[in-house]
Amino acid sequence: MVSAVTEVPAAPSDAARQHFAAEFTFETDCWDVHDALTKGADFVLLDVRGPSLYAAGHISGAVLLPHGKITRSKMSAWPEDTMFVTYCAGPHCNGAARGALRLAQLGRPVKIMAGGITGWIDEGLELVTDA
Repeated sequence: MVSAVTEVPAAPSDAARQHFAAEFTFETDCWDVHDALTKGADFVLLDVRGPSLYAAGHISGAVLLPHGKITRSKMSAWPEDTMFVTYCAGPHCNGAARGALRLAQLGRPVKIMAGGITGWIDEGLELVTDA
């Protein structure tokens, strides 16, 4: 019996290798971001949600810059080769991708943090608040 899983065959190994390797050029995960932040990050972490959500809980060290506010003039605060990592609420939110797209359109290196705040909490990592 053929299941919905095996009905379409897996990609050839070379194609699968290229596909999965390419994913790492577009995204990183919560644990790798956390690890880098504790060691001295070589990127800027952007919380691309709104100010009220940021104030309610964000990743320590993240810069608040809502995706709709990412402009060439605001990005001039960082060198052109600065790597940015965007995050939003989580898998149900496309804010990280919207922010990443705006940065890419400005010629900036960027990845998204897969999982966003939801993934961060799922990893057992803490948020800070603006209390």
